[in-house]
Amino acid sequence: MTTVSAWQRHAEAVDRLRDSYAAIPSGAPVRLAKQTSNLFRPRSEPIGPGLDVSGLTGVIEVDPVARTAEVQGMCTYEDLVDATLPHGLVPYVVPQLRTITLGGAVTGLGIESTSFRNGLPHESVLEMDVFTGAGEVVTTRPGDDLFDTFPNSYGSLGYATRLRISLERVPSYVALRHVRVEPFLLAKTIESIVATGEHDGVRVDGLDGTAFAPHEVHLTLATWQEEPGPTSDYTGQDIYYRSIRERPTDLLTTYDYLWRWDTDWFWCSGAFGAQHPLARRVWPRRWRRSDVYHRLVALERRYGVVDRLDRRAGRPQRERVIQDVEVPVDRLTEFLTWFDEAVGMRPVWLCPLVAKADWPTYPLEPGATYVNVGFWGTVPVGPEAPEGPRNRAIEEKVHELGGHKSLYSEAFYDRATFDRLYAGEHLAAVKQAFDPDDRLTSLYDKVVRRR
Repeated sequence: MTTVSAWQRHAEAVDRLRDSYAAIPSGAPVRLAKQTSNLFRPRSEPIGPGLDVSGLTGVIEVDPVARTAEVQGMCTYEDLVDATLPHGLVPYVVPQLRTITLGGAVTGLGIESTSFRNGLPHESVLEMDVFTGAGEVVTTRPGDDLFDTFPNSYGSLGYATRLRISLERVPSYVALRHVRVEPFLLAKTIESIVATGEHDGVRVDGLDGTAFAPHEVHLTLATWQEEPGPTSDYTGQDIYYRSIRERPTDLLTTYDYLWRWDTDWFWCSGAFGAQHPLARRVWPRRWRRSDVYHRLVALERRYGVVDRLDRRAGRPQRERVIQDVEVPVDRLTEFLTWFDEAVGMRPVWLCPLVAKADWPTYPLEPGATYVNVGFWGTVPVGPEAPEGPRNRAIEEKVHELGGHKSLYSEAFYDRATFDRLYAGEHLAAVKQAFDPDDRLTSLYDKVVRRR
């Protein structure tokens, strides 16, 4: 049902965005006046005013018959799911953290357990409005240069103000099977599930995995169902990732399944003591969220508390290794074996995906199976830690194996390598067309030079 007032509020928010652009001095760089982020790379402090996107945070309308939604670019997936799930609908891919925004997932790439059959979030976008570096709102659709180059551009081509997306019908519950797989059978098992959409004769609607140790890998197979039953709650004392090792089957509500990783930020909440039973009893539920932990990490990085404690205790300086990479499924075992020897960090997250088309700035082979490997933590390195030796080694290995690295975290490429891997020449041409005065920071400057 169309809500005129929602469209009016959207138009007013876009007008405020235009006004904030006009207030930025001519020649000054244009960036968002946004306080929160799911990025993990340091950035220079903003100078002067930024773009006002404060009014672009909601859902404009949901059409349950057409199974589409009109969504503002800064709307979080938490708010988006709250609007669509009462209709029995969700986005085709719902990234695992509540405060990731739809516009952010499209311009920065997103992934989740449905990506092995639904691809990446931008592949279910039907149309979007982009506020460009020229201060114009451009409506763009699949096949347009701006649309096709937008994924993995991280705001260097503009910011999505409105997106029309397709929605998928879902039932009320999700049944889980946690299947332990021998490492030498891991790639073959993933390939079989992707090809058939089932495992042991049971349909698989969602697929991800957790590698707890070099010889302990579990795939979690999710099957949508309407049949009710006793459900688990991992927002209280119980912790989701631990359940993967402890029980072969489980049942969650669809809502809880979508946010199963958010409560403990996968397993990273343990760094703050939030998994200790006593601490968990007094840690308010409303603070058991990825965005809270992210703010704590930002504070720690600002003041260097851990580094100072390590120095005082005589421990080697630690390097932050926070990355997601895509590796061809037939090279997955090779990458994990190398990773164990060169980095030695576990657990790691595994999430298969199949891109539906060729996207210039993140050129995955369409129809081929890749596996996203996510690892987030620190490793003891020593005085060379600030130079990122482990991160640099990961970059080299991933591309040696024919994979790609997500750019939400630190990157160390030289300019020529970066342009070769991420279609730099094509990106520059599209940027010139929609940002002729170069008001937006380039992708290389954002992700490597940290501007």
